[in-house]
Amino acid sequence: MHTSSCFRTIAAAVLLMLPLLATTKAHGQISPATSTTTVTAGPDSTQVNTVVVPDSVRRTAKLFGLKMTKPSKAGLLSALLPGAGQIYNRRWWKLPLVYGAVGGTLYGELYYQRQYKIFIQARDNRISGQPDNNPITQRLQGNTIDRGINLYRRQRDVFIAYVALAHAAQILDAVVDAHLKDFDISDDLSLRWEPTLMHMPTAAVATPGIGVTLTFK
Repeated sequence: MHTSSCFRTIAAAVLLMLPLLATTKAHGQISPATSTTTVTAGPDSTQVNTVVVPDSVRRTAKLFGLKMTKPSKAGLLSALLPGAGQIYNRRWWKLPLVYGAVGGTLYGELYYQRQYKIFIQARDNRISGQPDNNPITQRLQGNTIDRGINLYRRQRDVFIAYVALAHAAQILDAVVDAHLKDFDISDDLSLRWEPTLMHMPTAAVATPGIGVTLTFK
C-alpha cells in the first residue's frame, strides 16, 4: 500500500507540472494580409485589423517529403518520439519535464504490470497444484492473492491512462509552442489611456469616461 501511494503521489506531481510546458516566450513574426472587422455597431462602433493568413503560406515545413505547417510537424514529431517536438522547437529545457512525465508514468505502469503477473502466476500454480517458489506470494493465502490481483490490475490500468495523458500533453505542448512562434510580442506595442466622452445609446448627453488605446506599430 505504501508503494501504491508513492506512485500515485509521483504521478500526480508529474502530471500537475505538465501545464507548465505550455508557458513560453514567443518570438518571430510573419507578414500576413489584414482585414478590417467591425467590433460593435452604432455610433460607438470600432474597427480593428485582424490577421488573415492563407493555409498555403503556413506550410513552410516538411516531414517525410510532405509540406505542412510547423505546428503540425512539431506535433507529429512528438507523437512519434516524446520530446522530438520540443527539440524541433528548440525548447531544450523542457526535455527533462517531458521525459520525467512520460518516463515516470511508464515506469509505474510496468511496475504494476510485473506485480500483476507475479500474483497471476501464484494463483495459477495453486490451482494446478504446483509449488509457489516466489518469496512475494508463497506465504500468502488464496484470498490475499486474489485481492493482490485486483489491486495491481487496477493500478496498472490507471497508469496506462497516465502514460496516455502524459504523451498527449507533450504533443499538445509542442503544437502550442510552435504556434506561439508566429505571434508578434515585440516591443512595438503601446498602451495609452486618456479621459474621453462616451456616447451611450440610452443617454441624452455624452458621459465622461476613460478611453484606452492599444497601438500596433
